[in-house]
Amino acid sequence: MSEHDWRDLGQQLVAAAVQAPSSHNTQPWLFRLGPGMVDLIADRTRALPANDPEDRELTISCGCGLLNLRLAAAALGLAADVTLLPDGDDGDRLARLSWWPGEPSSVEASLAAGIPERRTYRQPFDQAVPDEAAIARLITAAEAEGVTLRTLADAEARATAARLVSEGDAAQWADRSWRRELAAWMHPRRRGDGLSVPSLALPVAQLVVRTFDMGGGVGAKDQALAEGSPLLAVLASEGDDARAWLMAGMGLQRLLLTGVQLGLQASYLNQPVQVAALRPRLQHLAGGGFPQLLLRIGRPLATPPRSPRRPLADVVEWAE
Repeated sequence: MSEHDWRDLGQQLVAAAVQAPSSHNTQPWLFRLGPGMVDLIADRTRALPANDPEDRELTISCGCGLLNLRLAAAALGLAADVTLLPDGDDGDRLARLSWWPGEPSSVEASLAAGIPERRTYRQPFDQAVPDEAAIARLITAAEAEGVTLRTLADAEARATAARLVSEGDAAQWADRSWRRELAAWMHPRRRGDGLSVPSLALPVAQLVVRTFDMGGGVGAKDQALAEGSPLLAVLASEGDDARAWLMAGMGLQRLLLTGVQLGLQASYLNQPVQVAALRPRLQHLAGGGFPQLLLRIGRPLATPPRSPRRPLADVVEWAE
């Protein structure tokens, strides 16, 4: 294979990877390309020390991107193998994907078609609850990557989870460092990352977020979203380290793309995981494991715009 060919294939893989979701749309990843390989590297300059002090969500976000790499390889007719944490738990290189012409999984190739269609849907869903067959497919998708999706089906569990979301909002908005960090990631869409805010409104929006504790109002809104979600579920892992977080990211992205095939989208109410004091209560509610994400899933009433993405040139490095 010529240098031109492997460079082109590598960039196609990365173009799929960067469409993965990430906390505050930070896109905390870099990709080092070489012949037949892609290294996934955590870009810790884009970390969220107040919101994500252990880089747990940063690593989950990178795991979502890693799953996209795998699926894109399958869609291009490439076989692939992934090595997690080749430099150990403390390294910035989170994974290496090696690829070669081969016989890829047809299931993974079909999932790749949903990558550009996935959205984070933050508005109320249609109230129709996904049927048992659809929920089973989502659960199976998570399990395929070694994690568990635990649905909160009864009214008491959902109400408890919704209260935890509200409590999490109150705790986070009371923290000035957390508010400053949130404001810092509010960007005009042309920046290609962060939480998009119209340019004219941006200075006022940032000032309001930095200055005022709006935890009560935000908490009430998020509690209502949780209570009104057709499906509320906890994504949990057996461990709680970098490897488990990468697996959680791959499981998350696989179930999100399975959801796209079913006409479903999702968004996140992760406050009960992000606030350390609340996480054990969510763990008890979910029946064990380490909660990594609280998801609301349903059928969207509209198609929101895609979140902006940085140019590939900003995230690609070339192996020497």
